[in-house]
Amino acid sequence: MASRSLRCLAFCLCIVAGLSVAMKTRTAASVAPSPADSSSTVVQLRIDGEIEPILAEYIVGGIEQADRDHASLVLITINTPGGLDTSMREIIQAILKSPVPVATFVTPSGSRAASAGFFILLSADIAAMSPGTDTGAASPLMEIAGQVAQMDETLKKKIFNEATAYLRSYVSQRGRNADLAATGVTDAKAFSEKEALDGKLIDLEASSPEDLIAKLNGRTIKRLDGTSAQLALSHPVFNVQEMTGRQKILSRIVDPDVFFVLLVVAVLGLYTEFTHPGLFAPGVIGGIALVLALFSMHLLPVNLAGLLMIALAMTLFILEAKFPTHGVLGIGGVISMTLGALLLIRSPLTGMGVRLSTALGVALPFAVIVIILMRLVLRSRSWKPAVGKEELIGEMGEITEPVSTPSGPDAAMGMVRVHGELWRAAARAGENIPVGAQVRVRKVNGLTLEVEPVKTPQGAVS
Repeated sequence: MASRSLRCLAFCLCIVAGLSVAMKTRTAASVAPSPADSSSTVVQLRIDGEIEPILAEYIVGGIEQADRDHASLVLITINTPGGLDTSMREIIQAILKSPVPVATFVTPSGSRAASAGFFILLSADIAAMSPGTDTGAASPLMEIAGQVAQMDETLKKKIFNEATAYLRSYVSQRGRNADLAATGVTDAKAFSEKEALDGKLIDLEASSPEDLIAKLNGRTIKRLDGTSAQLALSHPVFNVQEMTGRQKILSRIVDPDVFFVLLVVAVLGLYTEFTHPGLFAPGVIGGIALVLALFSMHLLPVNLAGLLMIALAMTLFILEAKFPTHGVLGIGGVISMTLGALLLIRSPLTGMGVRLSTALGVALPFAVIVIILMRLVLRSRSWKPAVGKEELIGEMGEITEPVSTPSGPDAAMGMVRVHGELWRAAARAGENIPVGAQVRVRKVNGLTLEVEPVKTPQGAVS
């Protein structure tokens, strides 16, 4: 009887457990979304401007973050004239090894992916362009001091062959036209979006990021390792990633206009501190600006001729303050600083440089400030001390006790009132000065003032 009860109890427990599992399964099935209702994340990054180390850090970090967030696609929009080879290769390396599929897209209309941008465009799983865009013109250039250097044939072949081999190494793996892509390097050939699509350099043409994602939905792509993947982008959610605050600040610092302004602020702040010691604030500001300018100088192609022109302008401003040239040296300094700014950063690789409006807008106020400060310094050298006994030299006083010559060769002694104070007065030997006479202080010896009579409206004092 007991065994029968135990079997019934076990049977009831099994039924309860089975019902519980069935209820949980039914609940999970009702909560879980169907594949048609699930959304996919598209991480959008932007290459807008010259390709430099800060931009490379931003793109590489965005691709790595997309992998950690299990995104469905990384979309990189491109509008660039090119940039540094080292930064370009960092970006391409991150694209090639990305577990998340990457699409590069030259957009909006009027944009370009030139020089280094051409290499980046062709490195992605999907390459696309908007109508009215272009790419190519990727021949390597060698820069020295911001100017294109002439290369001999051997060096030219080495650089071009290496760049072409690098481009072919991944373009062929992507199934694109490697021979046509190579002409962008060897012949500096450029392509419109129509020519790039017909030549099988890019995969498709789209008018906007939304249009591109719609065309990519359900498309099967071939990854760099030979595997295939189907893009499920029926319900895309765009996650536009911007630069961090730090990256935005650093990217602004390496802007040519900002670099020129920092350089001028550094010179002006340190110059003010040296000519007016004790102000502290100009020295602190100038020191910070100098460090930031040196950071920018490390990344930008700075031309030595531009720095020399700015130094010459500073010299001309100082000379203008010292000599009455009626503005000739000052005008020459403004011209020199403007030309120096225009020559300071001129990169044929990217076409970037200091704008003329920025150069003039900084050079004119800088000239006025430096000239005024220098004239104040020169004028202060002729000022007599405003504190201490030395300030009494040259001051006027009135004799309150006659200064008379005692017997012997000693100087005449008496009392004088200067600045409302009574002082012992001494005059030259043999010189008598009556009470009420006006005198001028010649020298200070302890508590005695050496004085001399001065002319008064009533006549000379004897």
